[in-house]
Amino acid sequence: MKRITMLELKRPYDSLKKEELILDVRTPAEFANGHVRGAKNIPVDRVMNHVDELRQYNALYVHCAAGMRSQAACEILSKFGLQNVVCIDEGGYADWAEAGFPVER
Repeated sequence: MKRITMLELKRPYDSLKKEELILDVRTPAEFANGHVRGAKNIPVDRVMNHVDELRQYNALYVHCAAGMRSQAACEILSKFGLQNVVCIDEGGYADWAEAGFPVER
């Protein structure tokens, strides 16, 4: 599984294709308070219910607030055989927002 930092996500974000997804595994309340523009929210405790849907993407960039939940989500997805997972295990949404990168509320 590939691993990158939250700030390193900016490069693929700038050229994100429709078959690639930024997956935010924080809670719906955290997501509603601000998220990476275009990201999809599936909380870590529900990610296993979406394996078939997530399998269709060529790349899944999985992030959370600090890296712990994204690591857990990536482990779950890997156990289900997904090989398209890119784990953002260093940094999180606050780093993205502080850098002035595109966000939605």
